[in-house]
Amino acid sequence: MNIPAAAAASRRPPLMPLDDALARLLARAAPLGAAEDIDTFDADGRVLAEDLVSALQVPPRDNSSMDGYAVRAADVRPGQAMPVSQRIAAGHAGEPLAPGTAARIFTGAPIPAGADAVVMQEEAVANENGTVSFAAQPAAGQWVRASGEDVRRGQIVLERGTRLSPASLGLAASIGFARLSVAARPRVALFSTGDELVMPGAVPPEAMPPGAIYNSNRFFLRALLARLGCAVTDLGIVPDSREATLAALRQAAQGHDLILTSGGVSVGEEDHIKPAVEALGTLDLWQIAMKPGKPFAYGQVRRDGGGESGDACHFIGLPGNPVSSYVTFLLLVRPFLLKLQGPHALDVAAHGLPAHFALPRADKRREFLRARRNAAGGLDLFDNQSSGVLTSAQWGDGLVDNPAGCTVAPGDRVRYLPFSELLG
Repeated sequence: MNIPAAAAASRRPPLMPLDDALARLLARAAPLGAAEDIDTFDADGRVLAEDLVSALQVPPRDNSSMDGYAVRAADVRPGQAMPVSQRIAAGHAGEPLAPGTAARIFTGAPIPAGADAVVMQEEAVANENGTVSFAAQPAAGQWVRASGEDVRRGQIVLERGTRLSPASLGLAASIGFARLSVAARPRVALFSTGDELVMPGAVPPEAMPPGAIYNSNRFFLRALLARLGCAVTDLGIVPDSREATLAALRQAAQGHDLILTSGGVSVGEEDHIKPAVEALGTLDLWQIAMKPGKPFAYGQVRRDGGGESGDACHFIGLPGNPVSSYVTFLLLVRPFLLKLQGPHALDVAAHGLPAHFALPRADKRREFLRARRNAAGGLDLFDNQSSGVLTSAQWGDGLVDNPAGCTVAPGDRVRYLPFSELLG
């Protein structure tokens, strides 16, 4: 029996809010729990597997933050010469300061016992007879970096679940950690589906057959996975056939934590992902109320190849349009992969910035518009927001998160998500 289109549409479930989809996805992302010990030099971008506790003070002793003279402030009389009793360079400890004298001191050198201030050399007059005089009365504590003002002994310096940055590595090194315990890399099998896909270099542009396109998704997805510390197995392009898709899924499930695909998650006759994943495990197809990126799939593929028992590998299917695939990765796959590596702050804070553009027509879905900051402190919008225009993601430096049903007038403050934070 033929069902009228209007009646069929009325039976479709409502689109799932993005926040609900993310919550469902994260509920399935139990941390993998495995850790490995690596050189601190190699830990950029990895996720810390245990708290980092300092066994020392940083700095270990009070030290000078300037080249100058260490003094006891109460001994100084402006304009009156004081003997210079010693010279203290960084890395060397001086003798206790004799009363009524000054010590020539350099940046980073320990403050000698008895001194409580440093006068910078620009505010001192060194005399040929080995004395020094100061124009102004110093305050106790000036230009002195106190012991422990950076890190206190016993302090948790970096918490478990922290995604390590170059600054994190320097901080770990400053408290003596040459090696760090980090979450093991999520093992991700990546492949694309579609007979229309061609790899750059395989066919020159002038010889591309009708309907063929270069596989751009494969390149940015591999790069995004690498930025998140994943160990990636690239299984290439899988032809549009049920048998090829089943074989790729069986191979990908072995020894991996996640299978990530792009394309083939709709319900067309040539979209074989859905029946193949269902044959080997379970699959949920979500229609998410976001633009771009409505179709999204999550499931699990049993590692035994489809038997009734056995552990399973996560499966995520992204839409094939490049901008849809890019945006859904940033907003959904990124936090999923971070949670697999342990507890972590998954949210990216939105910045409120003025729109220097107009969006007169509201969309029914929550929109993520490619935009970039301008010299006036506002946001410009890329002219073409189509999900197939990857130029917009390269041109932009972030996304405007525009709620469903909202128009934007120039000057309105909008929610802006920088790529620097989404990609970091």
